[in-house]
Amino acid sequence: METKNASAKKTTARKITKTDAKSTSKNASKTPAKKDAAKDLNDLFEDALKDIYWAEKALAKALPKMQKNATDPKLKKAIGDHLEETKEHAKRLEGCFKALKKKAQAKKCDAMQGLLDEGKSIMEEIKPGAVRDAGIIAAAQKVEHYEIATYGTLAAYAKVLKEKDCLKYLLSTLDEEKNCNNLLTKIADANLNSKAINE
Repeated sequence: METKNASAKKTTARKITKTDAKSTSKNASKTPAKKDAAKDLNDLFEDALKDIYWAEKALAKALPKMQKNATDPKLKKAIGDHLEETKEHAKRLEGCFKALKKKAQAKKCDAMQGLLDEGKSIMEEIKPGAVRDAGIIAAAQKVEHYEIATYGTLAAYAKVLKEKDCLKYLLSTLDEEKNCNNLLTKIADANLNSKAINE
């Protein structure tokens, strides 16, 4: 008798669990879309271009402050060089919009805003010197990794959509973002992180 009751309870528990899972799955997929939500890959591509266009413009404003707060000469130079590249990245994105016969528009990128806010906090919370420089590199590399992921995805979209001009622009920028990230790693590894330990 007890065995039958236990078995019945287990069966009921399984049914409830499956029902709950189905209900949760249905609710999870019912996130309402905005009126201007992307309808196809072309729309998604264009929206992502607007995001990264805003991100590049915001980064161009943030980099001079990072450069001013850095003390290591190699780091200062790397940030200054990347500022010029960042301005070029924005121009390339304008070229993408032109190739798509669309007006270049920037849409606030919350991810980039968060990364830049974190970088600002690092500069405010750490005294000038090697430790702050190490923090600036960490913040800058987070930005680079975000940009590498974004440009890699956009290049994949451009390839599928057969947007050859956009693909050329995006791949050029992707290479520069990777190079910048590698340079920052070299600067940190060369002696900056060691200085930060002894500071």
